[in-house]
Amino acid sequence: MRTPGFILMSAVALAAATLYAQGLTTNDGVGTAEQVKRGSDVYGMQCAACHDAQLAGSGTAPALAGTDFSANWKDETVGSLFERIRATMPADNPGSLKRDQVADLVAFILNFNKYPLAQKDLPAESEALKAIKITAPK
Repeated sequence: MRTPGFILMSAVALAAATLYAQGLTTNDGVGTAEQVKRGSDVYGMQCAACHDAQLAGSGTAPALAGTDFSANWKDETVGSLFERIRATMPADNPGSLKRDQVADLVAFILNFNKYPLAQKDLPAESEALKAIKITAPK
């Protein structure tokens, strides 16, 4: 038997998937200013030591901004970026970030790469994010 909490979470996930499953691209918006700020805070605490404060990368940590980032993620989905971060980061404790933290990080990284803000936070459900294609910023 499914609990009311499970049903509510399923309904929220379905609603988020519906909102983002309309052939969107990163140029349609990548989270709110508040979400980007939260992502910046998480980045500073969890990512900057390896990926550089300006997202330029260092050593074996790839750049998360600029032409290298654009080339690596062009035509991928936001869901793919979300899952890569969720499953493999931080390198010293993979998979330790909460889904909301990962969504905030993705919003921060994309906004840093000149993608516009949206009126809603990026959801923390990878299925909804798979509907958003990463394209070149306008």
